Amino acid sequence: MSATPSATPRAVELAQAAAAAAQDKLARDVVGLDVSGQLALTDVFVIASAPSERQVGAVVDAVEERLQELGAKPLRREGQREGRWVLLDFGDIVVHVMHSEDREFYDLERLWKDCPAVVLPPAPAAEA
Repeated sequence: MSATPSATPRAVELAQAAAAAAQDKLARDVVGLDVSGQLALTDVFVIASAPSERQVGAVVDAVEERLQELGAKPLRREGQREGRWVLLDFGDIVVHVMHSEDREFYDLERLWKDCPAVVLPPAPAAEA
């Protein structure tokens, strides 16, 4: 057994595409965590936040659309009605799109702090 399991190339590809789609819809603080060493169910968590329920929905739609282009369909989608924390389970990756307040409260990065980061595309520079 490997001492440092790591996400599959497919999971990293999907995570990077999900992050780019989220950033296109102005999601904030998008991070990827390689949870493959802690969870048997998935390889990568992508976590993004948005300041309103409406924007959470826009980010979710953009992520689903981008990953569908790569042949990935969500196995599960939870939290859509409330629009505060939507979980999209694509098997290889799980995308958490959270209202900024909920993200601060639940602090998933702290819970998964022992997991290595996944390199994601940089956020576009803010327009002046």
